[in-house]
Amino acid sequence: MTLRGCGTALVTPFHQDGSIDESALRNLVSWQVDSGIDFLIPCGTTGETPTLSHDEWLHVIDITIEVAAGRVPIVAGATSNSTHDAVEKAKEVAARPGVNVILTASPYYNKPTQEGQYQHFRAIAEAVEKPLVLYNVPGRTSVNIEPSTLARLAEVPNILGVKEASGNITQIAEVLNAVPGTFLVFSGDDAITLPVIALGGVGIISVASNEIPAEMAAMTRAALDNDWVAARTLHRKYLALMQANFIESNPLPVKAVLAMMGKIEENYRLPLVPMRRDTRSKLQKIVADAGLISKPAGPSAEAAEFFVYENWLAGPHKIVVHRGNCGQCNHGKGRPAGHDANHARWHGPYSTLAEARQVAHDMPNILIRSECKCI
Repeated sequence: MTLRGCGTALVTPFHQDGSIDESALRNLVSWQVDSGIDFLIPCGTTGETPTLSHDEWLHVIDITIEVAAGRVPIVAGATSNSTHDAVEKAKEVAARPGVNVILTASPYYNKPTQEGQYQHFRAIAEAVEKPLVLYNVPGRTSVNIEPSTLARLAEVPNILGVKEASGNITQIAEVLNAVPGTFLVFSGDDAITLPVIALGGVGIISVASNEIPAEMAAMTRAALDNDWVAARTLHRKYLALMQANFIESNPLPVKAVLAMMGKIEENYRLPLVPMRRDTRSKLQKIVADAGLISKPAGPSAEAAEFFVYENWLAGPHKIVVHRGNCGQCNHGKGRPAGHDANHARWHGPYSTLAEARQVAHDMPNILIRSECKCI
């Protein structure tokens, strides 16, 4: 088993009622493998794992194993801020034959010292035979695994490597100087994949590859093969998308993009909520510019249709006028996350904006009337 290249930190698709969308997950995994991704990571941060029950966590991992069918390695997420619980989770997932590696993050909330983190990871490693990749993401855990601590942990036989998501290039350089050459260092941020590989890293555990698996895999392989012209060309083309995936909390943007692409329904579990309208509009433009969805027609398009969206989810009726090719409208078939057919409906199409505005003006019992930014 070789762990190298681009691995996808998979989203977990949900139905509108909050249940796992197993069909969408299967299709997503199949598409990832067919697109040439190098390995898969179910149940990481991007998978909204803190909101999954114990059984759901295992079910997502099992589905990923089943669909991948041995074609790519599976790196299963297993993290807890209780060392005892982290050990038990690692044992449970290690017992699954299809799991090749376990990804485990620093304990969150407790804010352990460097020695505390060392003891935590060592306890997990000594409890299982399968290799571990550690996950350093101080922006979420509030603790950083320092290079000297990683150097100590690299001496533990089955600690294979680290996903470095500190975003600190200087620290990553120090890590690569501190650990043995056999210790694997993966970028945890898409945008800095190339500099991490240039310093000696072996790849990326990626969010963007949910959306562009073939392109991220090709970019990473090009860099690893020292074809920097090809790697930089792909990096420049998709950098805006890589950055836009964090325009709001991950995985809000990446799930929104996958929904725009028709891969999943855009549903989250609390405390995550749908993106703000202004950031969604920015994201939609970036995604269209990257060629992942069709660009909306300009305002002067003669064949444009218009729709009126009525919803009463929060009680009073509200209406919004949309252009038919708006990403939120989708010619009267779109539905914002959290809205259901029992509390919302589309009116139209109307051939002109003036007609749609007149319908909106004449509609009775409406508390708030507004227009989408697409108008």
